[in-house]
Amino acid sequence: MTEKTHEKYMRAAIAEAHQAEILGEVPIGAVVVHDGQIIGRGHNMREKFQDVTYHAEILAIMEACTNLGSWRLEDCDLYVTLEPCIMCSGAIVNARIKNVYYGAKDPKAGAVDSLYHLLSDQRLNHQVNVESGLLGAECSQMLKDFFRAIRKKKKLARKKRRSKD
Repeated sequence: MTEKTHEKYMRAAIAEAHQAEILGEVPIGAVVVHDGQIIGRGHNMREKFQDVTYHAEILAIMEACTNLGSWRLEDCDLYVTLEPCIMCSGAIVNARIKNVYYGAKDPKAGAVDSLYHLLSDQRLNHQVNVESGLLGAECSQMLKDFFRAIRKKKKLARKKRRSKD
């Protein structure tokens, strides 16, 4: 695949992340690609459903499995805006996804490169090819902006409470 093609799919994942942000969720998005077609899309929805498993990657993988009629996603690629966590990395390995392309590193929970190397662990029954940093600055900035806005809202709420006292 060309760099332009990879960028196209990461932009689709970024669009999913924006959907999460509209819902007040952490802006993380993912898409699963098979034979040049997006067959699974997902964005964080943990807050909406109050379910810890509603990560972008998990939702995209679930939709892809439904569309292929199989839990085996051997010829599929996953594009995700943030480095997958332990749970999502486990799902990626178990689904036998071929390639993962992610944008921003996650130094606090990343299980691909930052804290762990689950996708390349030779002790597991499947290893995944990984490319990091795809539109990484844009993916990282989206998260920084989101959390900055949350901190600002909290600060204003505290200030408002103090002024009422």
